[in-house]
Amino acid sequence: MHMNRREFLQLLAVAAASGMALDSKSALAGQAPANFYDVPRHGNVSFLHFTDCHAQLTPVWFREPNVNLGVGVAYAKPPHLVGQHLLKYYGIKPGTAEAHAFTYLDFTEAAKVYGKVGGFAHLKTLVDRMRVQRPGALLLDGGDTWQGSATSLWTNAQDMVDAGIALGVNVMTPHWEATFGADRVTEIVNKDFKNAGVDFVAQNIVTNDFGDQVFKPYVMKEMNGVKVAVIGQAFPYTPIANPRYMVPDWSFGIRDDSMQKWVDEARAKGAQVVVVLSHNGMDVDLKMATRVTGIDAIFGGHTHDGVPRPVQVKNAKGVTLVTNAGSNGKFLGVMDFDVRGGKIQSYKYRLLPVFSNLLPADPGMDALIKKVRAPYEDKLNEKLAVTDDFLYRRGNFNGTWDQLIVDALMAVKGADAAFSPGFRWGTTLLPGDAITMERLMDQTAITYPETTLTEMTGATIKSIMEDVADNLFNADPYYQQGGDMVRVGGIEYTIDPTKTIGNRISNMMLKGKPVDADKTYKVAGWAPVGEGVQGEPIWEVVSAYLRDKQVIKGVKLNSPRIVGVGKQNPGIADYNNSYS
Repeated sequence: MHMNRREFLQLLAVAAASGMALDSKSALAGQAPANFYDVPRHGNVSFLHFTDCHAQLTPVWFREPNVNLGVGVAYAKPPHLVGQHLLKYYGIKPGTAEAHAFTYLDFTEAAKVYGKVGGFAHLKTLVDRMRVQRPGALLLDGGDTWQGSATSLWTNAQDMVDAGIALGVNVMTPHWEATFGADRVTEIVNKDFKNAGVDFVAQNIVTNDFGDQVFKPYVMKEMNGVKVAVIGQAFPYTPIANPRYMVPDWSFGIRDDSMQKWVDEARAKGAQVVVVLSHNGMDVDLKMATRVTGIDAIFGGHTHDGVPRPVQVKNAKGVTLVTNAGSNGKFLGVMDFDVRGGKIQSYKYRLLPVFSNLLPADPGMDALIKKVRAPYEDKLNEKLAVTDDFLYRRGNFNGTWDQLIVDALMAVKGADAAFSPGFRWGTTLLPGDAITMERLMDQTAITYPETTLTEMTGATIKSIMEDVADNLFNADPYYQQGGDMVRVGGIEYTIDPTKTIGNRISNMMLKGKPVDADKTYKVAGWAPVGEGVQGEPIWEVVSAYLRDKQVIKGVKLNSPRIVGVGKQNPGIADYNNSYS
């Protein structure tokens, strides 16, 4: 990134005005401190962890949420802290590289200083650097690796399978992987992974008929004379959040009892360190850690939370460390244990942001990525429009990218209202960026992309919204079954996350009039989980809209009015609407 002096001074002025304490020397270089990636080895057992990269092979922009509400016991606790609240909790200085990595604050200004994040060639350099100091370190892939980009969709996940092997992944557990279908997943595990020595583990995926393990529940390894076990925990609600027909013979679920059984078995076989590679979501992991004993650490994913420090969870027999390593290839977790006398004496953990400006690209991985992308470059780089607005997805209720999708659905389909799933994956665009086909696919690349137009009564619309809100805000994490809140186009509403199902959504308005329970409305949507739905793919609908518009500006975020969560809630910040 090159910036002339005038641009740099403008940037500093903006930064100063917005309270960013940019250190001028490092900001000028677009750099963090020189020792940013110096992580001296501690002890003798090390795990490296990344998760939810969503098939992003090249560096991207990715903004963290400004709304991440915790309910019940999760209120005001990690991971439900955003912005200044997160910085204060973890003692991170505003305006630093870490502040940019872990929060949405001053995102566009800071992004210009620190550059893009992730990219497998840069991640590979960091992984290799950590491994040089840590003989035998295991690289854990928490899943949601094979889905989320055009090339992963078009190569039937092969690009990501090859990239994961080249990265040096040792152990993996799945979620969105299942949307390529049971046959494809099994083929990759039995062929590519077997040949490369990658262990695919999932203690909670069993056959529907006899309850047999579909994959290995766990794997035992030895590191510097210490036996360690890694147990896999796939996303428990895969057949609910995603189409069941894609994995018709597999049953998922949380399965604490069998988790306890495998932990005990690994200990009985001499494991001195037992960790879980989980795609539960952080609140679920925090609860599991109170109920299952004998787990030293949970390396968590699914909820995309970048959590700088492990949460120490007490249970009947000790303490379990619960971590979560963000998304989009943006972070690498480094956990070091000092194991002596058969016990963990101490640990050190760092969650390292992967700044592509600060880490040279690994030449081998870079060549692999270029080769994968070559046949698709023209298609990927097709310029559909330019955005004057900041486009992002992540957050409990809505993002400007999702708003663009529902706007397109309503316009193209002639609908009164539209629903878009509360997916957490999807990259960010800065004002002035081109919206290419690749960036659109980052938001939409799934194996069930059909769009729909359905007649629904007002009562049905409310019922759907209540159902999704319960998935997100049920006070018991074990009943939280999916992503963020469904994105709604055309309908304004009020939500109280602290209420019970059927009572959270109120004041639903459409074009200035209350939504009538008995009246029928035309509702557009996409990503149907039912089998046999026909409809043109979402990317065709949105690309037609973008080509027509040419310039995207003034996207009006249709976010609900949030009540009941408290004015000082640390999971909500800089919100456009009133909340109380």
